[in-house]
Amino acid sequence: MDTINQFIVAFTEAWQQADLLFLLGFGLLILAVWFLPSLLALAFNRQHAGKIALLNIPAGFSWIAWVALLVWAVTGKLSNKLAAKARLKPVV
Repeated sequence: MDTINQFIVAFTEAWQQADLLFLLGFGLLILAVWFLPSLLALAFNRQHAGKIALLNIPAGFSWIAWVALLVWAVTGKLSNKLAAKARLKPVV
């Protein structure tokens, strides 16, 4: 328990000494990771990118929902390619 308290004290001191540029970069990194499913949906040209972006806001609080959105964002074109390869109707 003492190790955890030392870590918390060290982290708080480091956080208080951080400059504005670091805090801004850290905030942008957190936002990029939070909205990674939305960014990937845009990159893979998903037709459901708007729905993914809307669901991404509350899904960031649940790792399971966030991972599910991540999978949904990256599997769009892949499922259509596999459907075309198998000569099936693409998933809409």
